[in-house]
Amino acid sequence: MHDIRPLLANSDFPAIFRKPLEILQVNLGYLCNLSCTHCHVNAGPKRTEMMSLETLEQVLALAQAANIHTLDLTGGAPEMHPHFHYLVKAARRQGIKVIDRCNLTILEDQRYTGLAEFLSEQQVEISASLPCYLEENVDKQRGKGVFKDSLAALQRLNRLGYGQPDSPLQLNLVFNPQDAVLPPDQQSLEQAYKQHLLQHYGIVFNRLYAIVNMPIQRFGSMLVSQGRFDAYLNLLCSSFREDNLAQLMCLNTLSIDWQGTVYDCDFNQMLSMPLGAVAKPRVHIGDLTLDTLNGAAIATAAHCYGCTAGQGSSCGGAL
Repeated sequence: MHDIRPLLANSDFPAIFRKPLEILQVNLGYLCNLSCTHCHVNAGPKRTEMMSLETLEQVLALAQAANIHTLDLTGGAPEMHPHFHYLVKAARRQGIKVIDRCNLTILEDQRYTGLAEFLSEQQVEISASLPCYLEENVDKQRGKGVFKDSLAALQRLNRLGYGQPDSPLQLNLVFNPQDAVLPPDQQSLEQAYKQHLLQHYGIVFNRLYAIVNMPIQRFGSMLVSQGRFDAYLNLLCSSFREDNLAQLMCLNTLSIDWQGTVYDCDFNQMLSMPLGAVAKPRVHIGDLTLDTLNGAAIATAAHCYGCTAGQGSSCGGAL
């Protein structure tokens, strides 16, 4: 695995500053049942990193103290955390919206029977990765058999009410390009997804999020090995749009890793870039002072052009 951070350090990305905190995005660990080529976390079945129960309790305490409205759970496969159910229930009791960044195949894993039903009972919003609606492309990017399992999971979710008209159960799909290119127009792609999945598989969903592949971790290392890293970074930089700056997700979101370290965003977390609000190499959730955040500078590097390129990109899709 190549060290990507030095390749991103020299950047003229504009200075950006925090707005009031509204969202916590929490990485519960790097354990996953898949090993996708585009994964910026480098997650997989052999990873052992997992958030402790003590740190998880600190996440809930911060969520309450900051009066956040959304808890965004990611991984790895966040559902594989042994206290996933406890965390979701506790957040929902606080009136917090919970988003599950789901790879879909975990819902078909026999070790997690009843998981889909649990998510529906707790009215958890699902953002599910489906990088294409064609079997060949999905299996190439995510592994053999992933497409069929993903379809089965989507049909299971539809039967529970997810994605259905007038249902409160939100089901959003996530598209990632197959290569080092920018995503196509999100709205047009969403219509193509909806038409194909409904016509061929009877599947419905609410929104499609088109997300740029970040040149970090597994994907970035692959580009370096292929001699294409600089070309892709140049594409991101040359596609910069200033009007995307005001919608960046890092403005109102904090990212927390499995150890409880706080970052400005999930991508900075994967690059071990310290929180821009303080002059310390590492800030733990237990030591975070909330009043230092609002208006504070956000740590940036060249990869930030990925969020501002073209139509823009965030965990909620195009900006």
